Amino acid sequence: MPGRKVSLMSKVREVSKVEVTERIQQQLQSNKVVLYMKGTPDFPQCGFSAAVSRAIASCGAEFAFVNIFEDPELREALKRYSNWPTYPQLYVNGELVGGADIIQEMHRSGELRQLLKDAGAAA
Repeated sequence: MPGRKVSLMSKVREVSKVEVTERIQQQLQSNKVVLYMKGTPDFPQCGFSAAVSRAIASCGAEFAFVNIFEDPELREALKRYSNWPTYPQLYVNGELVGGADIIQEMHRSGELRQLLKDAGAAA
């Protein structure tokens, strides 16, 4: 009777996908505002991430951030999770608000400040 062969790597990838999705969900549940960005607010590694980070900060909001360059697995998984292909990605109360263009427009119109205030992240 021939033996059955199962690739352990495919199992690792399956578990890995579940774990990274759970990490994303935990990050979003634990923080009112989460910015997934390239770099950090102090040292952004792209202009779009810098602009969004500045917009949030100018609203006086507290926010968590994740440097997607430090976690390539999360970087790829978040694209599937959000169905949004680019970074930065801003989440408020667990919901994707959008990327750089949307956030910058919301900042200009005052909608971002109100959204963050309504979420209890800004005064």
